[in-house]
Amino acid sequence: MNIGEAAKATGLSVKTIRYYEDIGLVQAARAGNGYRDFGARQVAQLQMLAQARHLGFGLDECRRLLELNADPDRASRDVRALAVQNLDTVRDKIRQLQDLEAQLEDLIGKCHGDDAPECAILDGLAARIS
Repeated sequence: MNIGEAAKATGLSVKTIRYYEDIGLVQAARAGNGYRDFGARQVAQLQMLAQARHLGFGLDECRRLLELNADPDRASRDVRALAVQNLDTVRDKIRQLQDLEAQLEDLIGKCHGDDAPECAILDGLAARIS
């Protein structure tokens, strides 16, 4: 299957698939004309990458997940450890977003939102920079 077909099958963009190949996450065979030729194994890897990236795994973790998936002697504890580490990262991002939400709510709450030029939001943003 060519790269366009692989993109449709996985929901990834052609550019993303090329990037994953460039950094060694997947390796497509080359057809006689030099075009990439993705087999069922590569498509499965790309689907796994798409799902892992959707769940917030970084590229290094994705590489490790692919390695573990290909290893019939893997220990599930190694996979679980990666998932737990990723969950911790996701929870940290959620906390950061909740902090941002609170800051924005505070700024919006201080703004009158009328026709006057005074704006507590702009004042608050300027105060945070200096």
